[in-house]
Amino acid sequence: MTDMFPVLRVLGILIMIFALTMGLPLAVSWFGRDGVWHIYPVAMAATLAVGCGLWWTLRLFRRELQPRHGVMLVTLVWVLLPLFAALPLMLATHEIGRPMSFTHAYFEAVSGLTTTGSTVLTGLDALPVSMNVWRTFLQWVGGMGILILAVAVLPLLGVGGSQLFKAEAAGPVKDAKLTPRMTETAKGLWGVYALFSAACALAYWAGGMDPVNALMYMFSTVSLGGLSPHDASFGFYQSPLLEAIAVGFMLVASCNFALYFVAIRKGHWQGFWGDPELRATLFTLVGGGLLVSALLWVKGVYAPLDALRYGMFNLVSIATTTGYATVDYLSWPVFAPVFMLLLSGVATSAGSTGCGIKMVRMLILLKQARREINRLVHPRAVQPVRLGDAVVDNRVIFSVLAFMLVYGATIIGLSMVLLLTDLDPVTAFSAVIASVNCMGPGLGSVGPASNYAVLTDFQVWVCTLAMLLGRLEILSFMALLTPAFWRR
Repeated sequence: MTDMFPVLRVLGILIMIFALTMGLPLAVSWFGRDGVWHIYPVAMAATLAVGCGLWWTLRLFRRELQPRHGVMLVTLVWVLLPLFAALPLMLATHEIGRPMSFTHAYFEAVSGLTTTGSTVLTGLDALPVSMNVWRTFLQWVGGMGILILAVAVLPLLGVGGSQLFKAEAAGPVKDAKLTPRMTETAKGLWGVYALFSAACALAYWAGGMDPVNALMYMFSTVSLGGLSPHDASFGFYQSPLLEAIAVGFMLVASCNFALYFVAIRKGHWQGFWGDPELRATLFTLVGGGLLVSALLWVKGVYAPLDALRYGMFNLVSIATTTGYATVDYLSWPVFAPVFMLLLSGVATSAGSTGCGIKMVRMLILLKQARREINRLVHPRAVQPVRLGDAVVDNRVIFSVLAFMLVYGATIIGLSMVLLLTDLDPVTAFSAVIASVNCMGPGLGSVGPASNYAVLTDFQVWVCTLAMLLGRLEILSFMALLTPAFWRR
């Protein structure tokens, strides 16, 4: 049990850091006079009290975290932080006479921090503005991962951060250092994230949004989260200019932020454009958008320019796991929404703010499949799997194969659980896929014209678990369930 104490001590520090993020909605509520400012100090005080209690009680247990500690801490953070994130939601909705249950509040908080973008709330336009700011800000905090931010801060408090970085970083390859120190790497990644965030907010403002809405849509665009302060999602504006700005920044955020960091740091972009995963990601998104646009035109759904506008925006939004919608795409030919849902699992890069399988894993799987086919013809040939100029280690290939097995089993297993509750198959499978991929809207009853409020509490908890598993990339959580993990 004492092996958990260093982890819980660091968890206390992270909870205290998280409490400070409530200062933003507090400021918005105070200056915007939306009538609920007093609930944020209460939520902040409760969060600080828990964090301080953990840290003070275990302050003497100072130890460099090991890999297993990193996995444990990442899991605890993504499971427990939504408890505190849900406090302002519950208090604010109670204050305005629309109380949320704990189930719905926790779901909404998980959806925010995991950048899923699913919601159980209706009447978003009538909510206090600070509550919508908090919902979207959670996505921005979760987008790059609060633990990567913590890696930049915790060394100042005497806590090593390398194991946190490795546990939190997405994708099959996690050990490559961009700088000699993990702290500098984390600061660099967050610096790039902040730079793109500022550019996105300014672009939305220049495109016609008021400053507060520009801030909220920036939070949910750069994080590829998709939560909106309006029931009509991005369709509230009906602006081709704003949609084009959103598409541009969604494409930017779907690529590996480490590539931006290296390109900016070295002052040249040759390696950036030469990255095979980046090229595959952009080709898939742009090519998929053009394919859906052509389908909408050929089928007579829209005129050519409208087909390009709606097809490109909605495909890029869904495929990048953002989840914005400007129209009810379930009324399109059935190929389009199913195609978009499937792309949400693969069309973002490792090291981006998106979730799902990630493009690098798909490339490795495709190259491994080609190698096995070639072995049937040339069994003695030595054919290493390559990504660009680099040879992929067999251990990475085995890791990808294991991930895909568990990923598929998770989707099938949770979908079957929802089917046991008599949910229709389209809604059940799409809700699980959308949740595991942290994408947001699904098909059927949880499509873009509806939300997850139509589900029962048990069904909501299944989708909540799916979101957490998707954000943790499944294997981290599964590792905790193995006896070997708990052996010292």
